[in-house]
Amino acid sequence: MPDPAVYRPAPGTIPESPGVYKFRDPKGRVIYVGKAKSLRQRLNSYFADIAALHPRTRQMVTSAGSVEWTVVSTEVEALQLEYNWIKEFDPRFNVRYRDDKSYPFLAVTVGEEYPRLQVMRGAHRKGVRYFGPYAHAWAIRETLDLLLRVFPARTCSAGVFRRSAQIGRPCLLGYIGKCSAPCVGRVSAQEHREIVEGFCDFMAGKADPLIRRLEKQMTAAAADLDFERAARLRDDLSAVRRAVEKQAVVFGDGTDADVIGIAADELLASVQLFHVRDGRVRGERGWIVDVDADVDADGNDRDGLPLLVENFLLQFYGDLAADGDAGGPTSSVPREILVPVLPSQDAGTHDEMVDWLSALRGSRVSLRVAQRGDKRALAETVARNAQEALTRHRLKRAGDLTARSAALSELGETLGMDVAPLRIECIDISHVQGTDVVASLVVFEDGLAKRSDYRRFAIRDKPGDDVASIAEVVRRRFTHQARAEAGERAEADSTPAPTPTPTPAGSGVPAGIDPTTGRVRRFAYPPQLLVVDGGAPQVNAAATVLSELGIVDITVCGLAKRLEEVWLPFQADPVIFPRTSEALYLLQRLRDEAHRFAITYHRAKRSKSMTVSALDNVPGLGEVRRKALVRHFGSVAALRRADVEQILQVPGVGRRTAEAVVAALAGSGGAGTDTVISS
Repeated sequence: MPDPAVYRPAPGTIPESPGVYKFRDPKGRVIYVGKAKSLRQRLNSYFADIAALHPRTRQMVTSAGSVEWTVVSTEVEALQLEYNWIKEFDPRFNVRYRDDKSYPFLAVTVGEEYPRLQVMRGAHRKGVRYFGPYAHAWAIRETLDLLLRVFPARTCSAGVFRRSAQIGRPCLLGYIGKCSAPCVGRVSAQEHREIVEGFCDFMAGKADPLIRRLEKQMTAAAADLDFERAARLRDDLSAVRRAVEKQAVVFGDGTDADVIGIAADELLASVQLFHVRDGRVRGERGWIVDVDADVDADGNDRDGLPLLVENFLLQFYGDLAADGDAGGPTSSVPREILVPVLPSQDAGTHDEMVDWLSALRGSRVSLRVAQRGDKRALAETVARNAQEALTRHRLKRAGDLTARSAALSELGETLGMDVAPLRIECIDISHVQGTDVVASLVVFEDGLAKRSDYRRFAIRDKPGDDVASIAEVVRRRFTHQARAEAGERAEADSTPAPTPTPTPAGSGVPAGIDPTTGRVRRFAYPPQLLVVDGGAPQVNAAATVLSELGIVDITVCGLAKRLEEVWLPFQADPVIFPRTSEALYLLQRLRDEAHRFAITYHRAKRSKSMTVSALDNVPGLGEVRRKALVRHFGSVAALRRADVEQILQVPGVGRRTAEAVVAALAGSGGAGTDTVISS
């Protein structure tokens, strides 16, 4: 464990100016980013009395190997630089506000010529306007189904839209009046955009003008004895009112605000956010995060709640600006933000946070604590939601963590490992009688699946031989690891240890670290346990490859399906776990996940190889131009009706190829599979 006194900057070298600082570990990874009005006072506080620091702060400074800083002219610049570095380096001692689930949004692709209404999840994209988030996707679809009567905008995919335009017939929604069918020219692009803009205005809270307009039109139609139109307007009005009733009214004055509630203890914090637009709750979000590690200028830990509020405002609204938000009603910075406490007891920090938020919005933002009335009541409701979410998380985590810890401990003890296997990788092979042979590699960390590290392999050598396939995957997985470790050992043997100094990213960082960002590359860390799906032959093959590569610190085992036996390398008898063992259940989940991932890849590969089109045998026609032809005409059937001159309009297709296509399709006579090749 590094001693903070070793890398402490020399007295007088730290400037007193405002700035942003980074702590790096001995391998060059950024582990913490912070900002300060006075860099000298803040950084000196980390080294004054280590024993008096918060345990998380003490762990951070003892894990670090160097500290560096950047001077800025104002605290607003420091806020922006701190946000950029947190987003770039993802330091493990900084709080990162990631949603505890993927929230569905109602999205409008305003950047397209014919905007589309759809349900979307994940990161926000440019050219898309978002409404929500909603707790459930079915709630969005219910609301959208009601409003399509009044705003018959496009909801179909790009492929359906192009196909309808090519055949000259709209989809079902166009026939039943829930789409204005711009694909077949019933409305122009401008008229369709006006429909979409009306929908966006309604979702943005401007429902009252629409309701008054529909009431006026319905009365006028009834007065003109046009009862059919009056009935349609009545139904439209009813649909609008039902959609409005789904949104709870909390303020009668049309307030636009974000209300934040936080509940925290010494280790965890729960953050809840209610989006209020036009006086109605339009959506909510929740996060569970670790309490941050930071200290004030006097060396004491900073007050947790103001710091949590400051970090949340910085990251949440900074992410929205970075996403290029198109101005959705619950995504952009609102006019008013209600917080449980101000970001800092220091008025200067509060004013600079307000200036930064105002710059993001483009107009003045009010950041304050609700003191009385309806806003105080709603803030208390949001705080209660945060407290209940924290309680639920504690109960859930306690149960899950206990079971996972018991499983990992039992697994390590039974397999004779020195420590519990915190990272486990599992390999499975999938094929049908030796064809389309593939393999999967899945990763569990702390007993939970880490899907971002999953990998799949197409087997190259000896397809159909499961033992050889296992050996190939193990060799491909660990070859780079072995080279990296050998390089580090050679460098350590030939180079004396340098004196710890602040080391910028990219200069002398070890293997496994990205030299430009300082972040750990995936698979930079080997697993403690490697599991293969199979018995003694498969386990022996994997162990032999690891031995050839010089890797001796990874335990290998195999799980045989027949009796759920666990095999160790070159052992005559298997290890038998009790049927009620948590360790056995963990291995079964790992093996089943590897099997699922492998068979999904195998089916996709087999389906691709079995897909046959009448264009496959056309001489001189490759995959790129084959896709271009089908994309241009919509299907092989439509291509069969085209002549040579029409085919020549496809970019990249010459006359000889066009004549070959016409001849091939005429010769097939409609036989075979007219498969639409997706792009």
